[in-house]
Amino acid sequence: MGDIKTTPFSIIYDSFLSRVTSDMYMEMTELDTLEMLQDLLINAIPRFEFPRFDIFDYEPGYLMGIGTYCGIESDGIEVPATAWVGGSFNAELTQEEVNILSLSMVVEWLGQQLATTENTRLKYSGSDFKFTSQANHMAKIKVMMDSYRQECFHLQRLYKRRKIVNGEVRSTAGVIMTTPSHGYKIITGEE
Repeated sequence: MGDIKTTPFSIIYDSFLSRVTSDMYMEMTELDTLEMLQDLLINAIPRFEFPRFDIFDYEPGYLMGIGTYCGIESDGIEVPATAWVGGSFNAELTQEEVNILSLSMVVEWLGQQLATTENTRLKYSGSDFKFTSQANHMAKIKVMMDSYRQECFHLQRLYKRRKIVNGEVRSTAGVIMTTPSHGYKIITGEE
């Protein structure tokens, strides 16, 4: 039996982080960032409608104490050192699948940005202290989120309409359009 190929979540996180920049990540610890990225990924998984791998077969990442102590808190209690053990899919994902998942994470992240109370507070901008419009800001985020959602949908359509055969990209239109005499055909993706 051969080795099971896996894809570390970190590959998808890197793709996501190359699309999103935020000062928020500079304020968070590395462990908090990894937990947040995993939450985004797990919430984004259902957006990938028809993957060619078992998308729900994954090992989530987790915090693990590593047995040594990294310091002492102000009240004299030793603080155990922890490390993040990264999660992974139990399948070898293609770059196309990584892109679809990372775009789905962007949609989830933008949804979180819309859901924050920060967008409903009055703010000042510039040296002349003009009010900025939170409604305008939220509308722009919504437009951006819809754009990423549409791009993700488009990538998934392309993903299902082509497959690699002997190193060449082939259309699956011939298989999709074929129907047996009883009128039904189940497309398995293995054809």
